[in-house]
Amino acid sequence: MRYLKILVAGSILLPLFSFAQVSVMQLKIEDKINPLGLDDMHPRFSWQLQSAAREVMQTAYEIRVATEEKQLLRGKKLLWTTGKVSSDQSVFVPYQGPELMTNQQYLWQVRVWDNQGHTSDWSAVNAWQMGLLKRSDWQAQWIGPGYEEEAGERPSPYFRKEFSSTKSIVSATAYITAHGLYEAFINGQRVGDAYLTPGWTSYNKRLQYQAYDVTSLLQKGDNAIGVRLGNGWYRGIIGWASQDGFYGKDLALLFQLEVTYSDGSTATIVSDGSWSSHTGGILYAEIYNGVTYDAGKEPNGWNQVGFDAAAWLPARTQDLDFGHLIATYNEPVRKHEHLQPVKVMMTPEGDHVVDFGQNLVGWVKMKVSGKAGDTIRIYHAEVLDKDGNFYTANLRAAKQTNTFVLKGGGEETLEPHFTFQGFRYIKVEGYPGELKRENFSAIAVYSDMEKTGTFVTNDPLINQLQHNIQWGQQGNFLDVPTDCPQRDERLGWTGDAQAFSATAAFNRDVHNFFYKWLQDVSADQTSSGSVPFVVPNVLGENAGGSAGWADVATIIPWNMYLAYRDERILENQYPSMKAWVGFMERASTDDLWNKGFHFGDWLFYRPFDDNDGRSAVTDKYLIAQCFYAHSTQLLLNAAEVLGKTEDIPYYQNLLKRIKAAFMKEYVTGSGRLVSGTQTAYVLALQFDMLPEHLRQQAVDRLVENIRSYDTHLTTGFLGTPYLCHVLSRFGHTGMAYELLMQQTYPSWLYPVTMGATTIWERWDGIKPDGTFQTPSMNSYNHYAYGAIGDWMYRNITGINEDKDHPGYKHIILRPQPNTALTYAQAELETLYGKLASSWQIMDDTLELEVTIPANTTATLYLPKEDGTTETKSLGSGIYHYRIGWMESHAGQFDLQSKVRDIWKDEAAKAVILKNIPELHGATDLQIGQMMNLTLTDLGNSAPQLFSAERLKMIEAALKKL
Repeated sequence: MRYLKILVAGSILLPLFSFAQVSVMQLKIEDKINPLGLDDMHPRFSWQLQSAAREVMQTAYEIRVATEEKQLLRGKKLLWTTGKVSSDQSVFVPYQGPELMTNQQYLWQVRVWDNQGHTSDWSAVNAWQMGLLKRSDWQAQWIGPGYEEEAGERPSPYFRKEFSSTKSIVSATAYITAHGLYEAFINGQRVGDAYLTPGWTSYNKRLQYQAYDVTSLLQKGDNAIGVRLGNGWYRGIIGWASQDGFYGKDLALLFQLEVTYSDGSTATIVSDGSWSSHTGGILYAEIYNGVTYDAGKEPNGWNQVGFDAAAWLPARTQDLDFGHLIATYNEPVRKHEHLQPVKVMMTPEGDHVVDFGQNLVGWVKMKVSGKAGDTIRIYHAEVLDKDGNFYTANLRAAKQTNTFVLKGGGEETLEPHFTFQGFRYIKVEGYPGELKRENFSAIAVYSDMEKTGTFVTNDPLINQLQHNIQWGQQGNFLDVPTDCPQRDERLGWTGDAQAFSATAAFNRDVHNFFYKWLQDVSADQTSSGSVPFVVPNVLGENAGGSAGWADVATIIPWNMYLAYRDERILENQYPSMKAWVGFMERASTDDLWNKGFHFGDWLFYRPFDDNDGRSAVTDKYLIAQCFYAHSTQLLLNAAEVLGKTEDIPYYQNLLKRIKAAFMKEYVTGSGRLVSGTQTAYVLALQFDMLPEHLRQQAVDRLVENIRSYDTHLTTGFLGTPYLCHVLSRFGHTGMAYELLMQQTYPSWLYPVTMGATTIWERWDGIKPDGTFQTPSMNSYNHYAYGAIGDWMYRNITGINEDKDHPGYKHIILRPQPNTALTYAQAELETLYGKLASSWQIMDDTLELEVTIPANTTATLYLPKEDGTTETKSLGSGIYHYRIGWMESHAGQFDLQSKVRDIWKDEAAKAVILKNIPELHGATDLQIGQMMNLTLTDLGNSAPQLFSAERLKMIEAALKKL
């Protein structure tokens, strides 16, 4: 990083003078650019201001909407205009004009006024198009194959339809959905770039359709439509019980093409009994098990004009429901990174294995030349065993195998359909000729969420951890937030999703992703208010109501409101939030929720008592009571935001009673918790379950517990997300850094040191000796423990939203540098533009730079040399500071501090050398051998040199620092 030479010590801020005009950019409707197929009658406009000037705020805006571009640009015959509105609102401004019409495109522009006397030009023209809004708009019929499907491995049905156009086509939109998955083609070209459509929802309550602009695929004259279907989540195998047909036994297609001609006339081409059906090359397709594709059986030209379909049978119309059709809100699943192999190898067991160097979610694309009938099988795995052999035991019943049968006659390029795999390695059988790297590529596939966050430090292990968090998120955010992408599960586990949701909102724009999924949470919530373990719920109505899992109903809506300032999410989810709190209230006795099944602090460290008689097992009902209070607090927060004044007093009173019941049941007379674990104290402190006068002793016990495990965490899925936050909140950021930097099990960096490229399900998925944890539950791509990313953004670089002005309208910047790192930088693309914070420690100086986007303000808590902070109020712009910074400023040292950390601090190092003068004569090798040991360790291993008396004097001197 470069810094201006004229910066001076003492944090002098240098203004960058600019007289640039303001402009408007990044226009969006419902957080999407030029979306198709909306069914919201009041879609919301968002935009960003761009200006090189400082402290720029919008003071007014004007939006105009028309159906014709000429009219829009002239400002004549507008459908709707806001006029000049005095407001700084630039996100989620609702349309309030005349009723919007089915399949109609609307064009819009916006201009703004700022606080520096500037008026922007009108923005570029942007558009949105409505979908099919009423049942009567659907003229298409549901169709299925005209042949009888045989039991067993049912081939994918193929459908086709030809039609003619005698006029020039101006525009055309295809509306498509299916029971099952679909791939559509027009004149041999694929429709859109989305995969695994129509996505996964609670199909019996909500089924998405997609809209595609297919104007460029059509031609004057004859045209051909082709669509093929796959089992997908609808009919395919799902869950570890290998059940199939959960939503239905029959696949079906719904297709409607709306065409507008140059003379203004229109035509509608629909799926009906005039379509033809047959089978093709996809003989078998399951999400868990993979695909069997016979290229020789693929009908050549089946989706093009002129194909001979004499052997095809008429499609069979089906009387299926239209009432639960909805437009697609979230971004679709698309192809992303294409990774080339880093190694092709022969394992000790003689398998041909390709290593892509990264655990990912997607599939492999292969180029091959062979003769007709040659059969190639590709198996997928996340890891090799300690001997270097291909390992698939942790996949359980999922086969993850793609089989390709060649048609011969030249080079073929093959990839699977209607499936995805989680893998880093593939085993290839039957490949004709030599396995060459250039003939294979791994394609990463996930929901097309915009990448919004980056986090980088000087430490390569921390950077790899951030890399792992991001890859774990994108691979498991595949239309729903799955727990894992490889074994016979891949379900939308609610506990994992809520634990990670705050981190997710830093790394990528997950607004639309969770907006859609939360509506399935509501749809699958039972009449009692219980929330399922997984959403969409394929485990049954009784599989729900667990603390920390069902709280997804309150936690994610609130996290999304904080990240994106979208009150509509809270409004949509408020009944669900209220129902879940009502469920807990009814399940409680005297305000104590101590009934029912709970997963507890899932996969915490050491499920059995350790050698000292301590236990990391946290009382599940203590956890439940904490989350009962937390969800009630979040419901209360939502009620206040939404103005639900009739609910506020009731939930205020309920929250007091819940906490009183917690104190009576789980806190001893001396202030101890009945479960003395890290998770117990973390949750009690995070959710304010303890009165003020008991909090400090609770913090002290938490710190003592962490030190007793040699500065290691013992938390599981529910305690881990909050652990470092609690430490920082109560003045122990230094310890939080120590936990983050810890490299031995259990820790965030232990998997990194073992070669992980994603987050593991277990802290010790691979043990130090190279053996594996139990294969019954041992995923190597499981994002929950990646929740530490939230703390990294918020505390290391200090990026926080203001809860009173969320969505980063007002920004709280509270960086907490520590000499465990010498450099940290984070950027976040907010709804208002780029927000950035970085710092560097060099030569006893802290250099800090922050970037604030236009139309926002920020409060910066600037760290000072004496450990306090200086508060600065900032407007938009880039700001630089330089501050004197002694290395001891990083935090307190004690007998549990490692020598490597003490040696970085000259004052602390001097204390050691003064009290252990023999070290002056030690060699570099001898000093090096001490670096990973604590002072207590040295007292145990070298008691004559590091005597108890000397350590006592050292401890006293370190405290004075």
